[in-house]
Amino acid sequence: MARGFFITFEGLDGSGKTTQLHRLAAHLTCTGRDVVTLRQPGSTPLGDRIRGVLLDSGSEATLGPIAPNAELALMFADRAQAIAEVIQPALDAGSIVLCDRFTDSSEAYQGGGRMLGTARVLALHAAICDNLQPDMTLLLLPDLQTSLARARRRNQRHIEVEGSDENRFERESDEFYIRIHAAYRAIAVRESQRVLTLTDDASIDVIEGQIRDAVDARLPQAVSAPTASSR
Repeated sequence: MARGFFITFEGLDGSGKTTQLHRLAAHLTCTGRDVVTLRQPGSTPLGDRIRGVLLDSGSEATLGPIAPNAELALMFADRAQAIAEVIQPALDAGSIVLCDRFTDSSEAYQGGGRMLGTARVLALHAAICDNLQPDMTLLLLPDLQTSLARARRRNQRHIEVEGSDENRFERESDEFYIRIHAAYRAIAVRESQRVLTLTDDASIDVIEGQIRDAVDARLPQAVSAPTASSR
């Protein structure tokens, strides 16, 4: 059985990456391929617990300030569990894995935003994740202020409508996000063979078409299965 294909989606919150992941999953499923989707942090019982700690803006009121290195370690604990429980088994079964965030997010948010540096993040990736690399990364990097405003509006709606609050990162300063944006741009230059960067503030449908064309061109024809599954 051919190994599956691992695609990650990256970008700031509010960039549209989650919407595009679900649209690509629907497209690939319609072509008869087996598709597994997940998000980081989360998508395993352990990961969902970690997600609650890292993203809930009330965490620090209960736990106290989360140190940058502790934040980074928790991100990799979630990632290691997701690889063992979801990603590697799906790839071994020949599935296409679509993951909302992976190690590039840690390099951008903790390495850049928290100023821990790239070397520390990549060393942890090699040690904890056995250096598993995506086959393709779709980086949605529209205008910074547009993304931030969209993310903050979305999270406010979640608080008002659903009572959930995953707003811990969105409460950070604009300077924090400027560093993240710069880190993503640096990753895109360094990993130009893997990362496709989409910077347009185009419509959802236009971005979807660009992603679909790029993935269809890169996806091995051998990666195909009759059913679809999702976590």
